[in-house]
Amino acid sequence: MAAAGSAVGLGNIWGFPTQTASNGGAAFVLVYLVLAFCLAYPALMAELIIGRHGQANAVASLQKLANNQFQKRFAFIVGFGGIVCAGLILSFYAIVAGWMFSATLEPISVIAGTEQATTWLSEQSLSRDLLFTAIFIVLTVSIISKGVENGIEKWSKRLMPALLFILFALIAYVLTQDGAMTGLKAYLVPDFSSILNPSLLVSALGQAFFSLSLGTSVMIIYGSYISKQENLVSLGAYVTLIDVFIAFVAGMLIIPAMYVAQAQGVEIFSASGELLSEDTLVFQVLPALFESMGSIGIYIGFAFFALMSIAALTSSISMLEAPVSYVVEKFALARIQATWLIGFIVSVVSVSIIFNFSALFGFVVQLTTQFAQPLLGMLCCIFAGWIWHRGKLLKEIKEGNESVENTLFWKVWPWYIKFVCPLAIGLVFINSL
Repeated sequence: MAAAGSAVGLGNIWGFPTQTASNGGAAFVLVYLVLAFCLAYPALMAELIIGRHGQANAVASLQKLANNQFQKRFAFIVGFGGIVCAGLILSFYAIVAGWMFSATLEPISVIAGTEQATTWLSEQSLSRDLLFTAIFIVLTVSIISKGVENGIEKWSKRLMPALLFILFALIAYVLTQDGAMTGLKAYLVPDFSSILNPSLLVSALGQAFFSLSLGTSVMIIYGSYISKQENLVSLGAYVTLIDVFIAFVAGMLIIPAMYVAQAQGVEIFSASGELLSEDTLVFQVLPALFESMGSIGIYIGFAFFALMSIAALTSSISMLEAPVSYVVEKFALARIQATWLIGFIVSVVSVSIIFNFSALFGFVVQLTTQFAQPLLGMLCCIFAGWIWHRGKLLKEIKEGNESVENTLFWKVWPWYIKFVCPLAIGLVFINSL
C-alpha cells in the first residue's frame, strides 16, 4: 500500500493529464500504456528485487550486488544519482502540492466570504507559493520522521478508496456537460500517425517512470522493507496496475473537463492549437468545472483538492525517504535529525525555483522526469540483468514465490531486462536527440 501510495500522486492527476493534453491526446495515452507495462513494470521489478535482497538504502543495496571495485563505483553513481533525482523531484513537487493546498483552502475562503483571501489563494504569487511550499515540506518531514508503517501506510489505506470514489463521481458529472464528448473522443480515439513522434515517446516514457517513482531509489527502499514471504511478482504488478489505472481515470476526468471549460469560455488552447498554461492546467480547468456545479461545487472542490493534497503527501514522503534512509545508514544520524536536514536542503532548492520560476521550474521537471528517471531506471535494469548472477536473482525471487521458475515471468523477465529494456530506453533517447 505504501508503494502504491508512492506511485499514485501528482504524477497521475497533475502530470499525466497535462502530458496527454500537450502530446496529442489519445496517441499519448496509448504509448503511455504500452511503455508502462513493457518498460516501467520490468524496471519496477528490478528495483523492488534489488531492494529486498539488499535490505538497506539504495547505494548499499546496489553495492551488495557488485563483484569488483568498478562495479561498486557504478553502483554508487546509480544509487546516489537516484537519491539526488528524488530530492530534485521533491523540490518542484512541493511547489505543485502547495498549489493543491491553496486550491483546498480557496472554497473555505469563498464560504467565509473573505474576498481578499480568495483572490490571494487563487492567483499565483511569490508569497502564496513560498508559504504553501514551506507548509508542505514541513508536513512531509513530520510524517517521514515517524517511519513507514506509522506514517505512510496509514495514510495510503485511507486515501485510495476516497480518491477513487470522488474521481468516478466527477467523471459521471462531467460526461453530462456540453463539450465532454469532444474531450472523450480526443482522449480515447488515437491519431496513429503521431504515435512515433520522438517528443511524444520521450514524454510518455518519462511519465511512466515518473508516476511509478522509478529511477529515484524510492522503489529500492520500499523493496528493502518488503517481507521475504511476499510474492514480489504479483506485488509489482498490483502497484503498476493501481498506478496506471488511477492515471487513466484522472485523464477521463481532466481531458473532457478541459473541453467542457472551453465550451464555457475558458481559454485552454492558443490560436495555433498549443496548450496554454501547461503547468497550471488542472488548476484552471477543475475550478471552472466546480463553479459550473452551483453551490455544491464549492464542497466538491474542497474534497477533491484535499484528497489530492494527501495523495501528494504519500508520494512526497516516499521521495524524502530515499535520501533520509541513505543519510541515516551512512552517517549514523538519528532519523529525526536526518529528516529535518534533508527537508531543509529540499526547501532551499524549492525556494530557488520559486524565485526563478520561468527559468527553472520547467527545466527541473524535464531534467528529472524525462531524462534522469528513465536513464537511472535503465541502469538498474543493467544491474539486475548483467551484474547480478542469474542463480542468485532466481533465489531472491523464489522467496515468497516458490514456483516462480516455471512461470512466464521468469522465462521472459531476466533476458527482457538484460536486452530489451536498456535497448528500448536507449533508442527512445537517441530518437529524441
